[in-house]
Amino acid sequence: MIHKVLIANRGEVAVRIIRACRELGLSTVQVYSEADAHSIPVYMADQAVLIGPPPPAESYLRGESIVEAALATGCDAVHPGFGFLSENADFAAAVQAAGLTFIGPDPAAIRTMGLKTEALALVRAAGVPTLPGYAGGGTDDDYRHAASQIGYPLLVKATAGGGGKGMRIVRAENDLPEAIQAAQREAEKAFGDSRVFLEKYIENARHIEFQVFADRHGNTVHLFERECSIQRRHQKIIEETPSPYLDAELRARMGTAAVSAAQAVNYVNAGTIEFIVDMRDGRFYFLEMNTRLQVEHPVTELVTGIDLVKLQIRVANGEALPFRQPDLTQRGHAVECRVYAEDPSNGFLPATGRILRIVEPHGPGIRVDTGVGTGDEITIHYDPMIAKLIVYGQDRADALRRMDAALGQYVILGLTNNLRFLRDVIRHPDFQRGTATTALVEREFAAWQPPADPVPDDALIAAALFDSLTTQTLAPGSTLMPATGDSHDPWARADAFRLGERR
Repeated sequence: MIHKVLIANRGEVAVRIIRACRELGLSTVQVYSEADAHSIPVYMADQAVLIGPPPPAESYLRGESIVEAALATGCDAVHPGFGFLSENADFAAAVQAAGLTFIGPDPAAIRTMGLKTEALALVRAAGVPTLPGYAGGGTDDDYRHAASQIGYPLLVKATAGGGGKGMRIVRAENDLPEAIQAAQREAEKAFGDSRVFLEKYIENARHIEFQVFADRHGNTVHLFERECSIQRRHQKIIEETPSPYLDAELRARMGTAAVSAAQAVNYVNAGTIEFIVDMRDGRFYFLEMNTRLQVEHPVTELVTGIDLVKLQIRVANGEALPFRQPDLTQRGHAVECRVYAEDPSNGFLPATGRILRIVEPHGPGIRVDTGVGTGDEITIHYDPMIAKLIVYGQDRADALRRMDAALGQYVILGLTNNLRFLRDVIRHPDFQRGTATTALVEREFAAWQPPADPVPDDALIAAALFDSLTTQTLAPGSTLMPATGDSHDPWARADAFRLGERR
């Protein structure tokens, strides 16, 4: 039985896992790099262990040190979160070899689905539709010949990868050699594997994924879809469920295909089957399987009422799924926006620096998943995501109104961010109508610039600094209260202010 969990990740997902463990009555151990020594997860966890040495960027990739930390602190399980080692089959195997429970799929499933060409062959054999492609591994002439058979445009994709890395769109034969070389270099740097393959590129497409879950008792279900078509640089920035595109019949067919793909690899625990839908004919194709918890999992939680992290832990504990497919329903509509420290007007370049002030939106139907707060620093070492803003509504129109209002309430001072960009995307007519495809950002927002701000940044920063000087934090997680002796405290002023009506 699981009693103590080591979290091999950082930021908002670490906070998310700690909260789920607390609700289950489990102790937690947070590993951290020197750059994260004062991060929220370190203070939230029951214990924290420094892993390193520098550079910080590599700390969460030190599988051997993480396993040692788990054993030294008496943990009996490891949750990998997402990113870093979450889809590393060798790490999962090392966790199990140490006598610990890996809260995720078996190493064999991670290894098979992590190699895209193997995954494609496997699900194709299970009857799941796949795009025309070439598995790669041949000569330059082999790639050219295969490309001519597939037809342009096409994608060069890393065999062992994800997150948009090692990927290039090719529209003409003359561009193929350079695209292959560039994708190979990026794949080698990101994944330690330079292999690439070719796949037909669908220009006008919807990116729709299905959450799957399986236990060790032979039960596999899907928890419906997430629409992920709003992307920049092949990386998702806005997700929602239900998809405004799917009807009941197509949802059922795609859900069945997703379950078949998971069963083909004897999958256990949480995973995601990603599909592309060709808007020309409505046909869908398998893209890949993510063998981990997804960044966008909160929207599924809100419409199904199921805590996916707690379910992960229970399944890893040997429990059976508490439901079957007919028991699952979708209620309402949920939307998630990924809030990044980046500059959408300059190629989405990451921004770094200290957060001088954060004011998060709040209210019914609003959820903010974050691992940073006022005074924290966004560094060059890690992904620049600040938070995930998730809203829930009775229907899509209600959810979009709530998201628009929440984005308008969100304040982040001290570094460039994408809040205004997200709000403009949410307000775009194609998104409002539910007709947006993966081409929306590139087509409609390539020259996007933020509107002129009536209040200069310097004035906002000065106001935030002044406010921080006149407030104090009582304890970690508490609200800011007026400092003792603050001249702006109305109760401390020697003036004519008084309660009651004027006499």
